[in-house]
Amino acid sequence: VQLVESGGALVQAGGSLRLSCAASGLIFSSYSMAWFRQAPGKDREFVARIRWSGGSTYYADSVKGRFTISRDNAKSTVYLQMNSLKPEDTAVYYCTAGNGDKADYWGQGTQVTVSS
Repeated sequence: VQLVESGGALVQAGGSLRLSCAASGLIFSSYSMAWFRQAPGKDREFVARIRWSGGSTYYADSVKGRFTISRDNAKSTVYLQMNSLKPEDTAVYYCTAGNGDKADYWGQGTQVTVSS
């Protein structure tokens, strides 16, 4: 299984970014996909999850209303649209795949830096 994130960048506060995660080596449409993040000196935290069908999504309170998770099963890709970015969103963002709420597989991460 391979998960490859892309789209991380340096952006000013208030800006937007879209992260992508391309999956291979698994039956993508069977897995829940999620994004986690880890800021320097902090624990890794959950950001968002989307079920296999795309019909159910879940968000951390800190990103609700600003971030949107989506998936394209035909492309085996999950996305994270991030709007109204804040400096506290600065972190390495990781894509995961798993059954239900599990994160069985992890990508290598992509850096998002939000400047004030």
